[in-house]
Amino acid sequence: MVKPPPDVDVLPPTALKPLTLGLLEENARLTSENAALRDEIARLKGLKGKPDIKPSRPSGMDKATDRRKGRGGKRKRRGAKDLGEVHEKRVIEAEGVPAGSRFKGYEAFTVQDLKIEARVVQFLRERWVTADGRTIVAPLPAGIDGHFGPELKRFVLTQYHQGQTTVPRLVALLEMLGVSISERQVVRLLIQDKEAFVAEARDVLRAGLLCAGGGWISVDDTGARHRGRNGYCTQIGNDRFTFFATTFSKSRLNFLSLLRAGHTDYVLGDAAFDYMRARNLSGKVIALLADHPVRRFEDEEAWAAHLDRLGISAMDVHPDPATIATEGALWGAVVAHGFLDGMVVLSDDAGQFDVGLHALCWVHAERLIHKLDAFTDAARRAKERVRARIWWFYADLRAYREAPTNKRRRELERRFDSIFTTRTGFAALDRLLGRLYANKAELLRVLDRPDIPLHTNGSENDVRCHVTRRKISGTTRADAGRDARDVFLGLAKTCRKLGVSFWDYLGDRLGIAPGTVPRLPELLAPP
Repeated sequence: MVKPPPDVDVLPPTALKPLTLGLLEENARLTSENAALRDEIARLKGLKGKPDIKPSRPSGMDKATDRRKGRGGKRKRRGAKDLGEVHEKRVIEAEGVPAGSRFKGYEAFTVQDLKIEARVVQFLRERWVTADGRTIVAPLPAGIDGHFGPELKRFVLTQYHQGQTTVPRLVALLEMLGVSISERQVVRLLIQDKEAFVAEARDVLRAGLLCAGGGWISVDDTGARHRGRNGYCTQIGNDRFTFFATTFSKSRLNFLSLLRAGHTDYVLGDAAFDYMRARNLSGKVIALLADHPVRRFEDEEAWAAHLDRLGISAMDVHPDPATIATEGALWGAVVAHGFLDGMVVLSDDAGQFDVGLHALCWVHAERLIHKLDAFTDAARRAKERVRARIWWFYADLRAYREAPTNKRRRELERRFDSIFTTRTGFAALDRLLGRLYANKAELLRVLDRPDIPLHTNGSENDVRCHVTRRKISGTTRADAGRDARDVFLGLAKTCRKLGVSFWDYLGDRLGIAPGTVPRLPELLAPP
């Protein structure tokens, strides 16, 4: 037997197992990071990366915990849909009818069809010259603005935003239909003179946030390029509205600014000071702000000047007092305008969304365990046992939302403690369970508010249309293009949630059929 050199420490056998597991865990992390870097290098070189194939059995907590009978069976056929008004009736005569036959009426067969054609209208406007030399020209009809009519504008907006087509393909389609138009003209139809739509989208957000004493919003963000720079598109919405906004920041300052819904003021009220104390802002700084007689500031410039006068901007400590004070003033403005009064903010645990009454998505929480690498049979068994308990618990949370009681609430709280304080012997899993246990209040927010969802699937579904637009169009160059993209994607989603045809909505707003679709903020307003 070969003995080790005297200067080499020999680990006891009991220390080898945790060391080996730690090395395997570190190796898995480095392997995953290396694969991600290789994919990024391939993307930057313009090479085709590895296809993103989803696992055959995804996490799918909602479907897996659905207790309704008949899952997996054949889908029931829907009844015949009412086709609405019949625009034309044609009589088809039978051929080869023998003599002596009796006529028994008609057998109806309804066909839906579509007629798309280009129309060129020339308006002959009367011109008159008055006695004093002035020229009077008859005005164009309402809704005519430029050399393209409102129906063409509606078609372009619908195809681009709801149909998710590109400008070159849209131009090719219009030319095939006989319309003489260029890419630049299509872009102008998409982004110019859209101030009324921008204002309505802003008012939709305000109406969605004005749900006094209850309600909820779910939030998410995704990457978005603008002016050749990487930015972020933030989604805010619920089951009745959707709002998008693209900026170059995904900080909490940015999110709080968006929650002001177009307002630019900063307010130092009770809510602002409560926010600052909760974020551990120095009492000295809070006193400086509270003792000053001015509590409301019209815009960012006025607020920054106030911080400079008080010397808060120059303080070099961590956390930055100016940042926390600004967040507090923004939150004060949100509350002052009546937004988020009693509403729950549901997110995927991204730090910038942790404001107000906050709740966390269970699907994202379980996904952390689902993605955990296990290297031994014991670790794999421990992981699956914990996942099974979480899925069972999630199913009972869904049942609680339907019929909440104090008894079931206490039982669910005890079970949560039991699950997330379990020590499995799998170190990585135990650390993750401890981290999730620290979020108990946000994960169990549904016990106080059974009206809120347990996941942010709605936000991810909303964001998907923006991701699709990013993939097929890449980036925007002008601020007007960025705003038009965000506004129309949000309005299209809101129309769908409210049961309003986006085609009819555009027809009303473009003057084709005015008065047929109410303003969307009015449909969102509580009865």
